[in-house]
Amino acid sequence: MSRIETGIVSYTLSGDYYAGVGADFDTEAVDDAILAELNRMLPSGIVVERSGKVFADEDRADEARKIDWNALLKRIDVDQILAEHGR
Repeated sequence: MSRIETGIVSYTLSGDYYAGVGADFDTEAVDDAILAELNRMLPSGIVVERSGKVFADEDRADEARKIDWNALLKRIDVDQILAEHGR
């Protein structure tokens, strides 16, 4: 089945967030862990790529467009991810 682009989501942490935490982290590993957790929460047939682009199987495209990305991102334990990826 063909996948189509259905949107874009900003899942990476900002520089301001890192500055507020005040420690040194492997930011690439943090981004990868957040992305992996986000993709685990998505229904089969919907995926977020590293670029932030959302792709869905054609029969899941409408469902992907209706996802509340902010709500999903708030469910991710960013503090735990940061604790696992400190330098």
